[in-house]
Amino acid sequence: MPLSRGPDNATACLALADGTLFYGRGFGAAGQTTAELCFNTAMTGYQEIMTDPSYAGQIVTFTFPHVGNVGVNPDDDETQDPVAEGMVVKWDPTEPSNWRAAERLTDWLAKRGRIAIGGIDTRRLTRAIRQQGAPHVALAHSPDGEFDLEALVAAARDFRGLVGLDLAKDVTCAQSYRWDQMRWAWPDGFPTRSTPGHKVVAIDYGAKRNILRCLASAGCDVTVLPATATAEEVMAHEPAGLFLSNGPGDPAATGEYAVPMIRDILDKTDMPVFGICLGHQMLARALGASTVKMNHGHHGANHPVKDLETGKVEITSMNHGFTVDSQTLPADVIESHVSLFDGSNCGIRHRDRPVFSVQYHPEASPGPQDSYYLFERFVAAIEGR
Repeated sequence: MPLSRGPDNATACLALADGTLFYGRGFGAAGQTTAELCFNTAMTGYQEIMTDPSYAGQIVTFTFPHVGNVGVNPDDDETQDPVAEGMVVKWDPTEPSNWRAAERLTDWLAKRGRIAIGGIDTRRLTRAIRQQGAPHVALAHSPDGEFDLEALVAAARDFRGLVGLDLAKDVTCAQSYRWDQMRWAWPDGFPTRSTPGHKVVAIDYGAKRNILRCLASAGCDVTVLPATATAEEVMAHEPAGLFLSNGPGDPAATGEYAVPMIRDILDKTDMPVFGICLGHQMLARALGASTVKMNHGHHGANHPVKDLETGKVEITSMNHGFTVDSQTLPADVIESHVSLFDGSNCGIRHRDRPVFSVQYHPEASPGPQDSYYLFERFVAAIEGR
């Protein structure tokens, strides 16, 4: 097919499945990728967002324009490499201006094969996502400025989407491991847990490092198991509690193997269970509820959530495109938290057992620290046994 040049010396193009084209300046790696497009409203934490395994299969539009200005550093990675397919920003990244910066964002993306585009009207793009739902897109970075536009639009239309897609298997750990690193503290960075803790098994559906750090800091001796772990493999570690991590993809697809394991644990033990994000959705499905795809999801570090039992409002960090259908919760499961943006479910707890979960990310990486108490609640439930 004939190649076309974009306007104003554009070196990158974002093509939506409906044929809409956005031209800009490419940075990071050259090449092409397809994904679902979402937007994130956080004012900080672009590195944590790009390395959050929950963003597998997605390209992130950042509504905050100053992306790249603090550079990147190894301490802020939530997993070893970026997981989000690409990034869309308003302004080109500037030279980093932060004492912790170890590398430029542009170089970091290029080394890790991630494509980015700058110079985009992110307000217009965000408005389109909100009104039309998260679109399927193709993003191309071509340093010579030439694009096969028909092929780009066709690639966006051919993207299968996230419904029915199990991505947890792609981002989970290959084998079990112990975790003893705790939350960052000045001036030494990340301390190592040296005192005995409560044995906890964490199921890795795409776990962020800082969630594991929060468990360790709260008093847990953490063993991480792959997403496909069976109930027998969990119980072999003789845990006092079970943690279900965040992760990407359709919870109905991951639930094909995750839900039977969780139900087996619930049927055979009375141990406390705590879930976050995809782990929340897995627990809800194991308890009898269902999940549904959202129009454009929740992605940001400024989402108000109300605790229905205390009346307290927390400002939270969120990243999810599916949600628990609160209308399907069984009688023995209480809806504990709701979003004040749209009323969608953000938390559940079992009426009679120490089993609870939340949709948002309470470990504040990035985001506020209003919800750290949930890790302490989990440990208190373990001690209460």
